[in-house]
Amino acid sequence: MKHFRLATTSNMMQPDFIFGVATSSYQIEGARNTRLKANWDSFCEKDGVIADSSNGDLSCEHIAHWQQDVAIMADIGVDAYRLSLSWCRVMLEDGTVNLEGVKFYINLFQALKAHGMKVFVTFYHWDLPDYLDSQGGWLNRQTAYEFANYVETVTPYIAAYVDSFATLNEPFCSAYLGYELGIHAPGHTSQKAGKIAAHNLLLAHGLAMEVLNRLSPSTENGIVLNFSPCYPLTDSNQDLLACRYADEYMNLWYLMPLLEGRYPSITDLLPDDVKPEIAAGDMAIIAAPLDFIGINYYTRKVYQAGNNVLFKEVDSNEYAKTAMGWEVVPSAFVDLLTDLNKRFQLPNIYITENGAAFDDEILDGEVNDLARIDYIDEHLLAVEQAIQHGVPIKGYFVWSLLDNFEWSEGYTKRFGIVHVDYKTQKRTLKQSALAYKALINARNSN
Repeated sequence: MKHFRLATTSNMMQPDFIFGVATSSYQIEGARNTRLKANWDSFCEKDGVIADSSNGDLSCEHIAHWQQDVAIMADIGVDAYRLSLSWCRVMLEDGTVNLEGVKFYINLFQALKAHGMKVFVTFYHWDLPDYLDSQGGWLNRQTAYEFANYVETVTPYIAAYVDSFATLNEPFCSAYLGYELGIHAPGHTSQKAGKIAAHNLLLAHGLAMEVLNRLSPSTENGIVLNFSPCYPLTDSNQDLLACRYADEYMNLWYLMPLLEGRYPSITDLLPDDVKPEIAAGDMAIIAAPLDFIGINYYTRKVYQAGNNVLFKEVDSNEYAKTAMGWEVVPSAFVDLLTDLNKRFQLPNIYITENGAAFDDEILDGEVNDLARIDYIDEHLLAVEQAIQHGVPIKGYFVWSLLDNFEWSEGYTKRFGIVHVDYKTQKRTLKQSALAYKALINARNSN
């Protein structure tokens, strides 16, 4: 069996470093009939938006198979499970709690705790109640206050079981992919919409942080952001400037308001009607102190100067690619982490998602996903390097525990370290899961 190369002397092999796995509600839960309709349910009804015309009605049927999924995590030996709550499962349309939905999560959390696992909860991983979407979704400032109400309503029921709360997962994806490019729910395609949604999402985060710090001060409370570090196509001044603009637009747009209470300078170059609509006091709310930031990393991006645009993405073929067409560049992960640590006063950092999709096949009951083992191995070593450079990284979560509904890719892309047969719901540990188990075993016997 192929093993990960982290040495037993590594900082990451000490007892206080967390090795975890991650999932999200819409991608694994299924049981569509026991929750409110979500924005993604509506989006999946549109023609041509999901690669295989599928939806999240069943996915991994985790609601039915959660005990087996907990047993799998316990077998692998992970220290923590990162999951998201389904807003549509724990809340009713009148803004009150759905006790049946909350009970599901409490049972899950109790089982995780019984196995000694830490619980990392995200309140929003893209599944907005459809009734709020029909009122404008994240284009409606009121949605930020609805989100704060959801957090305020549910937190008292679950805080005792939770170690870490994240308000949002990847607001960039919700805003840019959902409202600007239109390839995610709800499918809007305007730059102005993207920027309104981004601001309202960040406001929702800030409002929720006040709630969490009041109702659950003993948990680690923060947010999860995705980063794709930006590289210039050439070292020309034009491409270097385009690269800086891309970094501000794609990455720093979401980080600088949190840590510095302001948007990056590229804001000044945008048309007036596209600039975020900031009410008095918003930026102070958004910049609430964070206990941690979760960083999700998969790949880098390459940019050049463009005609009549501030930057233009280039399809780079310099490195091997995953099934998503994403370059595998662990050195960019090191660059990202060390650069952020130089530029900002960072709180604790967790790598809340890192992983890869490959075209996995079951042969004789095994999934020999050597490419995924290589990917995770190289990125674990990248995290180790960043820690050696002083980046305060406290844990690493593989994306994902299970193969699942991969948004606009439907079920055509598999990120799991556990294979799911969607017809039978049979779970099979891939070689990557066994390698992760061996790593954790080595740490435990260290």
